[in-house]
Amino acid sequence: MTLNRRDQILKYIVEHFVKTAQPVGSKTLIEEYHLKYSSATIRNEMYALEQLGFLEKTHSSSGRIPSAEGYRFYCEYLRDRNVDDEFKIMVEDIFKEKSKSIDEIIRSSCQILSHMTNLASVVLGPDVNQEKLASIQLIPLSETSASAVFVTNQGFVQNRTFVIDSNISMDDLKSCLNLLNERLKGTPICNLLDKMEALKPVLSDYIVNHDVLYKALMEAFIRFANDRLTLYGQNELFNQPEFASNADSMKKLIRLLDSPKDLKNRGDNSQSDYKEGNIVIHIGTNVEDSPDVSIISTKFKISDIPEGTIALVGPKRMDYDKALSALEFLVKQLQEHYKKEE
Repeated sequence: MTLNRRDQILKYIVEHFVKTAQPVGSKTLIEEYHLKYSSATIRNEMYALEQLGFLEKTHSSSGRIPSAEGYRFYCEYLRDRNVDDEFKIMVEDIFKEKSKSIDEIIRSSCQILSHMTNLASVVLGPDVNQEKLASIQLIPLSETSASAVFVTNQGFVQNRTFVIDSNISMDDLKSCLNLLNERLKGTPICNLLDKMEALKPVLSDYIVNHDVLYKALMEAFIRFANDRLTLYGQNELFNQPEFASNADSMKKLIRLLDSPKDLKNRGDNSQSDYKEGNIVIHIGTNVEDSPDVSIISTKFKISDIPEGTIALVGPKRMDYDKALSALEFLVKQLQEHYKKEE
């Protein structure tokens, strides 16, 4: 890659700040990257980059740090786009293990992804606004317990086991489930809680002691609506200086990582700063009471599993080149592997 002087200086500033988390000055650039320009020339270029909105000046130093626009420009035009060889080998080795299930492969891959990028990786399930309840099935486990199994139109399954009151017959339970199937089938998952609340008086007509069943169903529906997030490598993220030394930022980050809805909203395509192929990049935020993080996400669809999302979450000062290249490689490997299996 042949870069002009200004772009070269911006590239080095981004990469040095990513590595050190320290503002970058002209002296550092000359010493670390052996630039053949004078300090005055480099400072002039840094000033020009600041005027263009690509750099920001900190209060505590004469050095500069990249702005969100600077990171975006770096992602689009300046990054090397090389996949780390060690990461390639580790991921390829996972796919050689024929006995692994899809879930095991995704879990192992995401653990490696987090370790190699020092970011948290997140797997988000299907969008509950587009997914609907297909059926509720009752499976007796014993005379005193049963499991309610919920299936969506996209094949996602959730179950909830509960204790059956001695005064409730299995026939009554089945009649109750038949009613719920009639009333709830085809309901968007995001509307299930409201519909169940409205049906509570009707349940009492079928089962006198209906509270246990109602509570079990409501808890399952809450998990249905919210439990679509699997998180890997959060400790990698918590060790980043932006969060490790700032308790308030750490609390905000934990709240974000606990919320699939917020993560999806933050990584939403319409809010992206930059899009490359199927990968969407959201760089930082100034939203009050929200951590200043970047999210890199992409959709994936393999085998008969409903479409999901894999995302990387980290500080705005993340290694975008490594993260983008690794995520793109992983998803490509996933899709090519299961395409061969079909």
